Amino acid sequence: MPSGGPASPRDLLAVFERVADPRKRRGRRHRLPVLLTLATCAVLAGARSFAAVAEWAADAGEAVAGRLGIVRVPDESTFRRVFAQLDADALDAALGAWAAAVTTPGEGERRRIAVDGKTLRGSRAGDTAGRHLLAAFDQCHGAVLAQRAVDAKTNEIPALKTLLAAVDLAGAVVTADAPHTQHDTATWLVEHGAHYFLIVKGNQPTLAAQLTALPWSQVRTAARTTSRGHGRAERRTVKATEIRAGIGFPHAVQAIQITRHRQPLAGGPAQTETIHAVTSLPTHQASPALLAEIARGHWTVENQLHWVRDVTYDEDRHQTRTGHAPRVMASLRNLAITILRQAGTTNIAQALRHHARHPERPLQTITNLNC
Repeated sequence: MPSGGPASPRDLLAVFERVADPRKRRGRRHRLPVLLTLATCAVLAGARSFAAVAEWAADAGEAVAGRLGIVRVPDESTFRRVFAQLDADALDAALGAWAAAVTTPGEGERRRIAVDGKTLRGSRAGDTAGRHLLAAFDQCHGAVLAQRAVDAKTNEIPALKTLLAAVDLAGAVVTADAPHTQHDTATWLVEHGAHYFLIVKGNQPTLAAQLTALPWSQVRTAARTTSRGHGRAERRTVKATEIRAGIGFPHAVQAIQITRHRQPLAGGPAQTETIHAVTSLPTHQASPALLAEIARGHWTVENQLHWVRDVTYDEDRHQTRTGHAPRVMASLRNLAITILRQAGTTNIAQALRHHARHPERPLQTITNLNC
């Protein structure tokens, strides 16, 4: 492992050094940073399970073992046991801080943070629900800035503040789906220096009725976009208007109407959906065209993170259930996706195949990010 002077905040291998090892010192055969590095490399090569992680580590060869100082390759049970005990909150905090350091917005740019949750269906055990994780995703850089577990006895709403508490929100705009459109959440975000862009649906019936009643027919369409993917073609139109008075939602200054027209590529009936949103961004800071970008950008957390974990990594069939292991593996998938996005990857599946062909490639990719 690299050693020397103070670590750069971009040095991922040094970040692993700062994660506390849950094991007693006596009897350790493999240092935690080595286990985390090997597991990250394996996931970059497409590993989907602890067995696959251990197999990749065993096949990595002398080039990788020598760089990491490995004398004896850890087996599957070692990865499984250690990751089940690991402080998942601390790991996610460390990885989030690293992701924030490597994705600093440029001059005059806002960080756009999409908040959304995902259930690890394979972690379900009998009547016990699968683990549910809430993520904060940088829309522009494709990086996971934070992740928190949502208690099975509650919901995502109170978890949002905990999730974003460690994220620098100054000047950022946070986007979230309708459950998070809460007075308290909006106030908290603004008090912490952020703006919000929140979808409005039936959980806020008064606000939804007020937005629906606005004279949208008199508002000029701000943006039109089209896309194809996931078996459908979609056309979107976006309108935005200032809210002058009468909307009783904290700090709301603009209303947005988004109309989506979806046509299945294989044929079948088209669907049209109209939704509304509110934002604290004033008109002089967010034009209708920019609001259209932010609206569409929110779905990057689904398309560039959750969909990749579901489809490319087949996450929902990963049936690890012990301790913190399910969340730690999800965190490593988040990390691999973030690493590949920062390396310029647009096709994650292709990148995993690329890294699987040569065992030195994953570690080299990690090391290059530190430069």
